This record gives sequence, structure tokens and C-alpha cells, in this order.
Amino acid sequence: MRSLFVRLLTSSAIVAVCSISATAWLAASSTSGAIQREQGQTLASDAQINNKLLGYASRHPEWSGVAATVRDLAARNNRRIALTTEKGALIADSATAGTPLPARVSAVVDPLAVDVTLVPGAARDRIDPRAVGPFLLSAADRARLVKAAGAYATCADRTGQAVQLTVSNTGRPVVTTTSKETAPEPHPQPEPVPREAVAVPQACDAATFSTPTRTEKAALKQLNLLVGRCLKGKSTERGSVGLDFAWISRKKQPSDAEPDQTISSCIVTARKEQLDPYVAPAAYLYIGSPAEATGQRIPLPSIAGAALLVLVLTVGVSVMAARRLVGPVNALTHAARRMRDGDSSARVTVRTTGEISELATAFNEMSEHLQRMEEQRKAMVSDVSHELRTPLSNLRGWLEAAQDGVAELDPALIASLVEEILLLQHIVDDLQELALADAGKLRLHVEPVHLGDLLDQVATAHRGRAEAAGLTLTTAITDDPALTADPVRLRQAIGNLVTNSLRYTPPGGHITLAARQDGDHVVIEVTDTGVGIRAEHLPHVFDRFWRAEKSRNRRTGGSGLGLAIVRNLAEAHNGTATVTSTPGVRTTFALRLPS
Repeated sequence: MRSLFVRLLTSSAIVAVCSISATAWLAASSTSGAIQREQGQTLASDAQINNKLLGYASRHPEWSGVAATVRDLAARNNRRIALTTEKGALIADSATAGTPLPARVSAVVDPLAVDVTLVPGAARDRIDPRAVGPFLLSAADRARLVKAAGAYATCADRTGQAVQLTVSNTGRPVVTTTSKETAPEPHPQPEPVPREAVAVPQACDAATFSTPTRTEKAALKQLNLLVGRCLKGKSTERGSVGLDFAWISRKKQPSDAEPDQTISSCIVTARKEQLDPYVAPAAYLYIGSPAEATGQRIPLPSIAGAALLVLVLTVGVSVMAARRLVGPVNALTHAARRMRDGDSSARVTVRTTGEISELATAFNEMSEHLQRMEEQRKAMVSDVSHELRTPLSNLRGWLEAAQDGVAELDPALIASLVEEILLLQHIVDDLQELALADAGKLRLHVEPVHLGDLLDQVATAHRGRAEAAGLTLTTAITDDPALTADPVRLRQAIGNLVTNSLRYTPPGGHITLAARQDGDHVVIEVTDTGVGIRAEHLPHVFDRFWRAEKSRNRRTGGSGLGLAIVRNLAEAHNGTATVTSTPGVRTTFALRLPS
């Protein structure tokens, strides 16, 4: 819990849990009563929507124009309504495009296979009575028959009969007559091409509107052919079946006998086959819950109270977390200002773990590094001034002596002064090399290098000094390794190492220049049998102006810049410079460069 990340995560989680809990409580309280009230209305609403879409499918061979009906039903019932094909293709949807469909299908809208769960009073054949197909009358026939039925009803009324005139799903008029003393019975839902007739006085002619039209005769003939095709080859109690308009009206077998199951099945099959081209294909009906279309149900005061509660909680948790975070940050700020004012010893106390403690530790490490750099800078200024002071003092002293006539500028004195000037030039050149390396401006001109020739050149250049000092200088190349480097800079680095070995190797010693391949790198080694370097001095060998002998006597050491230049040249080649030593036995300087 001390990690900054964990703190922020925990704070967010607390706020989120409280927000979710408050929202869930309000939602549950607001919707529980509404759900109970709407449960009783949902089934009736679903049945109404299904019935409306069944009516559309019964009169249209395609669903292409159902979008307006779907939107109207959705608006009137305050529900989300969507239709898809059996393969899942969207037909119409009252919701906006891209809205996911409800999780499950509410019903299958198929006028030839009515869903009995939404239409409890559906016929046994499950065919919607509004699907009349070829039995649908034309507008002219419908007008003519309605006019004739009206005349018939007027005639029957004059004879003392109570007359009720309705129009069936096919458009054919249906006249029901009863005695005026008896209230008319409820009229059943019309069926395809029904004609319910009761006894009426002979003076009134019912044939004017009850005679089948040419369209109905053709449709009935087609139906009988389909029934006969179905019954062909099947064993039935009756040899054949001939359907007439009376059967169509009553939905019974041609005789009053008990229905033959095979015949009944074939009649249903034939009717579905006949109606199939005239009705829309089956479609999946999705009906969203009323909550999907309702507006805001949560009272505004409850929302305001919950929001205020969450706000107070958020502020409280944030304040506590901020107090824990501000303390270490303030300490870091104070320490940084101390460093700005020149106090390189500024540190912060690490009391915790986590990101803040890591930041404090990194700050302390940076402060220590800057302090070391400042100390090195001061030491370097002191060393540079010391290195330059001696040759300059010698030059000034001898020149002033010559000016005063105390000393004579003979060739020996002039040679000594030139030597001091060369020493100054060498120190300045070394400092310039280091400055270029520090600024990243040390330029390399790389090319393939033949190490055998390069080591021979270095050995030849220093062999005279080696022989004068009583030392043996040799080279050893293993497998002629390939290297791409700056040959001038590489000779300079190896030359500095050889010079260092010559300075610290007593007479009779041996210096070896070697090169070998080591994987993807080339290792160049300068090994001497000199006095060696103690273990505690090895980490400082490549530091600038560092010398094991602190008197800085020219006879016992150089300026202290040669090995620093070696390391910078190795790093400029993306390599490293290392040293190993056994005091009084052997010292090996190694340059490891990528081949």
C-alpha cells in the first residue's frame, strides 16, 4: 500500500465502489416498482405487436415496406422492436443503427406457422386467418358484392329479421340474420372466403352476393389440385376429396363424419403451399424491454444526493492521499533548491518504499554524482595548473636569467627550453583530445586495419627507447584478426600504453604487444613485467591526472592524461579499456573493440 500506483488505484477503487453501490441502489429502488407494474402489460403488448406484424406478413409477399409499421408500433408501445431474417439479416429496427439486438428472440413471425404462445386462440392449422392469398377479391368485386349484400340486408330487415353485415378477410361481405326478439350472438372472426348464411325469407335473394367470383373459383380449383396431389398414393378412408365454399367457411370435412387425419394434414399442407407466395417469409421478432425505451426514472433529488455523497467521499480520499504525497515532494523541492544555491551535500531522507522512495534515492545518487564531479573538477583545475606551472616557471626563470645576463643562451640551454615548450604542447594537446572526447566531437576516420602491420609500426617507433632502457619489445598476432577502426587513433592509444609500460618496467624486463579474435570483438593487449599496480589503485588508473606516485615527479611518471586518453579512444570505437595487474610480476592493459 506504500506504492504511489497502489495508492492511486486504491483511491479510485474506493470511489468507484461507492459510486456503483449508490447507482445500483437508486436503480434498483426506482425500477423494482416499475418492473412489477410493467410485467402485467408486457405479454399483452407483445401479443399486440406480434398480431400487427402477422397481419402485415399475411397481406405482403415481402418485408420491404415494414419499417414504418415497426416504428409506429415501437412508438405506440414504448418498446424497442426489430425484425431479422432467419439467417440474421436485419429487416427493420426501431433503434438507431448499430444498436445491438436483444439477447433472445421474442417470437417467430410466420403467418403460416402462428406462435401459439402469443396467439392462444390460433386455429389448429396455425395459419393466420388474414392470409387469404389468391382468394382476395379485387376492389371491383368487393364493391359489387358489398352493394348486393347491403340490398339483401335491407330486404331481410323488412321481413322482420335482425341483420348484421360484416366483411371477411377476403373482402367478401358476410350477412348474419337473427330474430329481432333475440339479440345477435357474437360474430366470430372471419376466415378466408367465409360465408355464414342462415335461413332467410325466400323473397330476398342471397345469390347476388354469395355466388363465387371467377377469382375464388380459380383459387379453389388450385387448392383442390394441391390436396389431390398430397393425397395421391396415401391410404385414406375416403378415396378423394372435393372442397367447396361451404367447407372453406366451416373448416370441416366434406361430410359430417369424423375427420380423416391424413386428409386434414393434406388440406393444411395444400393451403400453406398455396399461400406461401402471397405471404412474407418467416422472420425473427425481437422486442426490447420497456426499460429500453423509457426515459429517466430516478428522481432528481436522489441523483443530487448521491452525487453529493460521492463528491464528498472523493474529496476526502484525495485529501488524505495528497497529504501523504506532498511531504516527500516538498522535501525533494527543498533539497533541489539547496543544490541550486551551491550546497552539493544536499540529501533527502528515504522513509518509505515505492515510487517516491525511488525518486528520493535517485535524487541522492544524482547529488552524490554531482558532488564527485565538482570535486573532480576542482582537482582537475589544480592538476592542470600544477602541470603547467613547472615548465612555465622553468621557461620564465631561464629567460629572465638570460635577460639579466646571469645565464648565457648556449645550445644546451636552448635545447632545454625547447624540451619544456614541447612538454607544454604535449599537455595542451592531451587536454584538447579529452575536451573533444567529452563534447562528443572526436572524429574517427575508420577503415579496415591490418593489426599485424599496425603493431609492428608501434613497436618500431618505441623500440629505440626500449633498447636504451634495457627492455625487450615484441609483438604476437593470433589468426590475423579483422578490425575496422581509425588507424591513427588506434596507434595513439597503443602508443600511450607502450609509453606507460616503458616508464614503469625496470631494465631486463619484457613488453609484449598482442592481438587476437574473441567472438565478435578484437582484443589488443600490452603486457609488461614492470612494478605492477596495487589492487586498490586499479579503479583509478584511467582517471585524469591520477598517478600512484603523488609527488608528480617527471622522472617517476607522466602528466596523468595518457591512460585517460586511451579509455576515451576505446569508447569512441564503442569498445572498452581494462587493466589487470599482479604487483612485481605482470601488468596487462587490454583494448576490447568490436570487429
